[in-house]
Amino acid sequence: MSEENTTSQPKVRTSTKKFFSFAWKLALILLLVPVFQVLLLRFINPPITTMMIFRGIDHLFSGEPVGFSHTNLSWSEMPDNFIQAVVAAEDQRFYDHHGFDMTEIENAQREHAKHPNRPMRGASTISQQVAKNLFLPPWHSFIRKGIEAYYTVLIEFFWSKQRILQMYANIVELAPNVYGVEAGSEYHFHKPAHLLTASEASRLASVLPNPVRWSASSPSPYILRRSSRILNQMRGIPSDVEEDGEPD
Repeated sequence: MSEENTTSQPKVRTSTKKFFSFAWKLALILLLVPVFQVLLLRFINPPITTMMIFRGIDHLFSGEPVGFSHTNLSWSEMPDNFIQAVVAAEDQRFYDHHGFDMTEIENAQREHAKHPNRPMRGASTISQQVAKNLFLPPWHSFIRKGIEAYYTVLIEFFWSKQRILQMYANIVELAPNVYGVEAGSEYHFHKPAHLLTASEASRLASVLPNPVRWSASSPSPYILRRSSRILNQMRGIPSDVEEDGEPD
């Protein structure tokens, strides 16, 4: 074996060792940063979300106004009827699952198998929507869905159901550039959220998941029918859950 080959082997081993050392440290950071974010937001209400930032960038490049309306409410300020409405509209098994509604996922898969030419309908839970809107850009990819799933697991582990609902109600988009039930109530009904009637709360929930296309204050016949169904389904859905130490 030549002297050149002998000296090159330790260099290769050193480079490989450095690469794997860097790779596992990077992987550890990527795993721990979401844990830190979720733990921090267990106690702090965010002034802005990743979804708001990317929507603002889209508006900037399209020449539209960049500003948005958003107000955080404490749990004690949260209207009960809106909580009931969004659970009825978006995730009726919210109190029973741990972030992923396997029944809805299986139903969506069966429907897609019957009609493969149609897009597969969404089966996202409220917890998944919080993870997506709070932390992730609005890009569609398997990688993003995997990261969303990781955030969802962390949210369900570190937050109470009450905290998840509070966060969702504070960041959900209810009109173009209008985020959260307080801003949505002011925008659509010109009143603070605590004065919402059950009918108005159901109309706000009925525009989900497309508040850009649909309006709670100028509802189409479809939205009125959807709102009526949500109003009926709200009966029996709890508006409060036992808190486990999180502050308002």
